[in-house]
Amino acid sequence: MFNFLQRIVDFFRPAPYPKDNFIEPAQIIRSKAAVIVYDPIIDAKGAPLSQLMNWRNVPDLLAEFTSDILEISGGQVRYEIAERIDAREFPAKTDGFRDTPQTYLDVWNRVAPQHTPSGVDYYAILRQHNLLTRIARGEIDEVWTFGFPYAGFYESIMGGPGAFWCNAPPLLNTEASKRRFIIMGFSYERGVGEMLEAYGHRAESIMERAFSQTVGEANLWKRFSRYEIAAPGKAACGNIHFAPNSRADYDWGNKAFVQSECYDWRLNFPNFKGDVRAVNADEWGGGDIRAHHKWWFNHMPRVAGRLNGVHNNWWQYIANPNNVIV
Repeated sequence: MFNFLQRIVDFFRPAPYPKDNFIEPAQIIRSKAAVIVYDPIIDAKGAPLSQLMNWRNVPDLLAEFTSDILEISGGQVRYEIAERIDAREFPAKTDGFRDTPQTYLDVWNRVAPQHTPSGVDYYAILRQHNLLTRIARGEIDEVWTFGFPYAGFYESIMGGPGAFWCNAPPLLNTEASKRRFIIMGFSYERGVGEMLEAYGHRAESIMERAFSQTVGEANLWKRFSRYEIAAPGKAACGNIHFAPNSRADYDWGNKAFVQSECYDWRLNFPNFKGDVRAVNADEWGGGDIRAHHKWWFNHMPRVAGRLNGVHNNWWQYIANPNNVIV
């Protein structure tokens, strides 16, 4: 009788917190982004800066970028553009200064120096658009800004309680959001490849923090990001600037072959089989920035389970920094 009752109690007892190698289903990660486009009016006819300069079309950039993220995450990360705000103004710098059409064109044409301090006032943007409250309410999860050269945005920056370095110092005193959030800094002067690069630096910062409590070979992020000149004979997938065989930053077109375990990461993680192959730039697009970055992201783990307390699906951290234990 006792054993029968004990089995009933055990059946209804809550499951324990997942331990190493605990198998959990891969999750669809849905995230709502507010998009703020800084495209100031630049002439008396009402033409915006992007039109005057013949720069990229933001809706096209958004469509291609979100499609790329969906693809390289294996369909797991699904961004929704919750709102687009067209700001026909120059954003304020940290000292309150705002460019005018003339001061900006003088800088662009190199007849005047850039204003210093050059950084944008993030707190003014948060206040103007009530972003901390909207994040706290769950209306949005992150913010994507589109600017122009010299606008003053970081590629990414994190705010909220427990915010940490995300390719920029954390935004302090933003705990009213009640959770961490990221502000991406994109540019419509550039392409989707550069957007993926900004997102890649975000991923590097987040994964560095996710594995900050693990050392040696247990630190899989360190192992994943190895490249030949930094770790001779141990190349894996490299980082957003260095492919496995790169000799310098942005050397994505290098034709020299190196031995790399990148296929082991793509095909066998977490049960590595020692699959080491000779690879060169032909694997990742022959020097194309967008092709390389998609190749790199495509090799990131996105399977169920945990190792040493860290998810085997790294996208759960990259797309939602609140999952990182700090």
